[in-house]
Order: sequence, then C-alpha cells, then structure tokens
Amino acid sequence: MNSPDPGSSGKSPAADYPLSGVGLPAAPVPAAGAAPLLEEAALLPLVDAAVLAELEDELAGSGLAQRFARDYAAMWDLRLARLGTAVESRDEDLALDAVISLKISSAMVGGLRLARLAELLEGLIRQGDFVQGQALMAGVAMDGARTVSELQATYILENG
Repeated sequence: MNSPDPGSSGKSPAADYPLSGVGLPAAPVPAAGAAPLLEEAALLPLVDAAVLAELEDELAGSGLAQRFARDYAAMWDLRLARLGTAVESRDEDLALDAVISLKISSAMVGGLRLARLAELLEGLIRQGDFVQGQALMAGVAMDGARTVSELQATYILENG
C-alpha cells in the first residue's frame, strides 16, 4: 500500500513532508514557488498503509476503518465535483469547505499525496488565486482517482 511512483526513492516520505497542520490554514503558495511544491507532493505515496493501520488500532479493529475507507472511495466523484464546481465558480467559502474536507479525509485514510495537493489548493483559494487553483484541479482529479484505485485494490478489497 505504501507504494511511491516508479522512479521515486521508495522511502516513506511521510515524516519528511508532513502536512502543515490538518485543519489549520495552509501556508500561502506563491505562484513562482508552486512547481517545487508540486514536485514535493509527487514524492508522497498515494496511500500510506501505516496511516490505515494506525486508524484501525485507534478504532480497536471494529471495522470502522474499513467502512471509512469504503465511504471515502464511494464519495470521491461527488467530492471532486463539489470542489471543482466551487473552484470554477470562484466561490471561496464553498471551495474552502470542500478542499478542507478533502484534505482531512485524505490524510485520515492515508492518502498523503492527495492531502498535500489539497493543502496546496487550499493555499491558492485563500489567496484568491482561482486561476492557479483551476490548473491544480487536474492534478487533484488525477491523483484522487489513483488514490481511490490504490485504496480499493490494496485495502478495501483485502479487508472487505
């Protein structure tokens, strides 16, 4: 489950690139500095098995972690559509609500790369930079679909 893309270092980068406080305002993303931040996000695993194992432990093996993962995967299309519509319409309040929800739920299910992209998008939304936000949505959509696919293949189906 902890599988970085081919060509990456293969080490678990979660400790090297922590989220900057889930639930706290994201640091602003300067336009010129976006590329290195996106490269940093690409180093993170799509799904980190350790996060899911910790969630299972916290929930005492009750099956709630698997249910949360299934619900997360099932809600992906709706979550993406809601975020995309809010960013496209430049509705800051709805966009922030949607992106923070995506960031937190992705982090909880071990979707570290998607959580980091959501954090970067949150910074753009807070700056009112919806042009770059719309550009980042393609990456969010792609990595979100890949995250859900890996989550289904390596966790949901194995534990369902």
